[in-house]
Amino acid sequence: MSLLVAGLVAVSPQAQAQVPAAAQTAPAAGPSVTVTKAKISEIVQSVLVSGSMIARDQVMVQPEVDGLSIVDILAEEGDRVAAGQVLARLSRTTLEVQKTQNDAQIARADAGIAQATAQIAEAQANLVAADNNFDRTKALRSSGNVSNETYDQRDAIARAAAAKLNSAKQALAIATADRALATAQGRDIEVRLARTEIRAPKGGIVSRRNARLGATAALAAAEPLFRIIEDGAVELEAEVAEVELPGLKLGQPVAVTPAGATQALAGTIRLIAPEVDKASRLGRVRVSLTGNPPVAIGSFARGMIETGRKTVVTLPLSAITYGRSGATVQSVSEGKVTTKSVQLGLAGDGRAEIVSGISEGETVVARAGTFVRDGDVITPVATN
Repeated sequence: MSLLVAGLVAVSPQAQAQVPAAAQTAPAAGPSVTVTKAKISEIVQSVLVSGSMIARDQVMVQPEVDGLSIVDILAEEGDRVAAGQVLARLSRTTLEVQKTQNDAQIARADAGIAQATAQIAEAQANLVAADNNFDRTKALRSSGNVSNETYDQRDAIARAAAAKLNSAKQALAIATADRALATAQGRDIEVRLARTEIRAPKGGIVSRRNARLGATAALAAAEPLFRIIEDGAVELEAEVAEVELPGLKLGQPVAVTPAGATQALAGTIRLIAPEVDKASRLGRVRVSLTGNPPVAIGSFARGMIETGRKTVVTLPLSAITYGRSGATVQSVSEGKVTTKSVQLGLAGDGRAEIVSGISEGETVVARAGTFVRDGDVITPVATN
């Protein structure tokens, strides 16, 4: 019995010495934390905008003749029309009556001109005869063969012949002026007759028809008779936050998705407004659609503008923390967390470009700033 107790006493110190040694060699296990690696991938940075589809250029078709009724309509909404095509016709009755009257005025003026010309010829002949008689009378008077009474009579006849010639010339001038006036009025009537056919100034698609049969066309009407989308060109007018405007450039590609559409339409930025709304802090851009696809104007649409594309080292946005000193990530090496400052570039599709601070393949905490701090020991759990 005493030997057994002695053996136990002898073994016991060895066991006690081995337990602390094992405890010292086993590493302390930290909390499990999801990590990810920086990898090279393509990143596309985009700006989402929204707005309405509008006509790039809208042509207002107004009547050019006032007070005539619409008797015929030849175009409907949605029709594609060519430049110069007749869209509607106005009543010509009143103008045709005026044209007949004007033709009669011109004919009367022509007759007056002919009559005045004949009178001038007659007056010139009479004046020549009267002047010859008066000249002979003056010669005879100097020799005393003609009385003073005869002299005075022939002098008066010569003067009357000259007056009649002048009167005939004045009548010709009046008749010529009357004809010129009637001719000008005739041209005006012809222009108004031509304008009874309301034509499309430009080719395109009729977006709205306000013309109604029997209605009176008025120059000062509130609404035009027709609205035409020139060349059928429809574009997106969208609002953009002012902070995004510096990244936009003319010609940048845009994927436009109208309301209810299943596929995006290709487009490019055509115009960037130089003015930002003071109240909303929004700017405007216009996006032209490639190929002028049929899209209803006034409909809502979204546009995705690509502002950058690179193949670089990237990290998920969730792995980045933003503070006063800038962006940081929590790098993990041998289970220990180290906070590193990084410089960011493009951002898109939930990832960000790492310009500097982290290298390809380096492990970082997937959700930074959660519950681990600089210097903590963790158990990394990799993600896909």
